[in-house]
Amino acid sequence: MTGDLMTLSEALIADAGPQLEAQLAHPTVQGIARGDLDDAVMRSWLEQDYLFLLDYVRVFSALATTAPAAHLGDLVDLAHATFHDELDLHRALAAEFGADLDSATPGPRCTAYTSFLLETARRSYAEGLAALLPCMWGYSTLAQRMSTPAEPRYRRWLDTYRDPAFAALAGRCAQMLDEVAGDIDPATAHRLFRQALDHELAFWDVP
Repeated sequence: MTGDLMTLSEALIADAGPQLEAQLAHPTVQGIARGDLDDAVMRSWLEQDYLFLLDYVRVFSALATTAPAAHLGDLVDLAHATFHDELDLHRALAAEFGADLDSATPGPRCTAYTSFLLETARRSYAEGLAALLPCMWGYSTLAQRMSTPAEPRYRRWLDTYRDPAFAALAGRCAQMLDEVAGDIDPATAHRLFRQALDHELAFWDVP
């Protein structure tokens, strides 16, 4: 617990308001919410996020090597949802936006973010959870806050992250962090959480 009232994950999320608002105000996010984001921008973003998600699955695998037994099934569920649900969405949208997922190469923001996540996950299980939570929690929260575009491709993207099943996975990530909160200094958790949110915001700057 961090204090008398909030769990660690609740404390991290409570401090994340300004960074979440910055994401909501980002032109790429605004364009998705309106359904009028330029196809070329979405195409490039899809390619980068596809590569990011492949490494995100590897983050779950890295965490599994030191995870408590009670968390192994959850990590499998998270990896499965990422590899199938999210990547299937990207493959479907890639065809509609003309994205070339097979030939895409990671840009500097993608590389910086995935390197940060993988290095943290390999160093410490609890620290790895604190670093990965902003992605799951952030997308679930953004999707709830964004307006619904009439354009069907962008609406399909938004619906994926509004799915109650995705919200449940994000919530489980937060619970898992709380269950190992004694293994991480709260100041370190806040620092890693903020760093990950900085990476999230930078990722919307499409190369």
